[in-house]
Amino acid sequence: MDTTSPRSLAGRTALVTGAASGIGRACAETFAAAGARVYVVDLAAGAADELAARIGGEAIVADLSDPAAVDALPDDADIVVNNAGLQHVAPVHEFPPDRFALIQRVMVEAPFRILRRTLPHMYGQDWGRVVNISSVHGLRASAFKSAYVTAKHGLEGLSKTVALEGAPYGVTSNCINPAYVRTALVEKQIAAQALAHGIREDEVVEQIMLDRTAVKRLIEPDEVAQLALWLCSPHASYITGASLPVDGGWTAH
Repeated sequence: MDTTSPRSLAGRTALVTGAASGIGRACAETFAAAGARVYVVDLAAGAADELAARIGGEAIVADLSDPAAVDALPDDADIVVNNAGLQHVAPVHEFPPDRFALIQRVMVEAPFRILRRTLPHMYGQDWGRVVNISSVHGLRASAFKSAYVTAKHGLEGLSKTVALEGAPYGVTSNCINPAYVRTALVEKQIAAQALAHGIREDEVVEQIMLDRTAVKRLIEPDEVAQLALWLCSPHASYITGASLPVDGGWTAH
């Protein structure tokens, strides 16, 4: 398989969570353009249906906080992109426990359950790719994001464990670690960040989101998707258990 070919994933099936918007949407579009059949998994039915129809995929509306819904997802994916996530910004002493638990279910337990179901298929064919959309917050912490940081660190541990277990079967598992990506999830954080830090909304991007990056811009979803595609190529077959920062130099500090 050569990712320079326009159909480098022909014959493969990819399952992408949170696929109706942001990074997930870019991954679904990129993988479909490379020839993969894509399961478009999202809670937003209308957006998932629209995307699936456009790329020739299959929309699956699922609430990833519901274990039964996760366990009903297809188990025949050759490629899994664990992308779905949500955010809540508050100091630890004010963080709602139910919100903390919800974020862990969606961002740690759901990926575990998905991989528990799909790895036997990958093992059976001696090939599989797991791409976990982590975050720079899987490598570094920020104030007011205890649930998100905890979940991304958990996803990192799951990814590394799958890398070790999957290696004998031709399965790789890696994390992509972006800084702030131009997505709806990031845009929704601006007001919350302004309140938490006591600054104006127009100061959040400059003072908070780009403060620790050397490259002073947000990342585009397609940049993340192209790295995810490359991780499914033969050129990346020796890369597993890795965390690949796409962070504009954030972790260089």
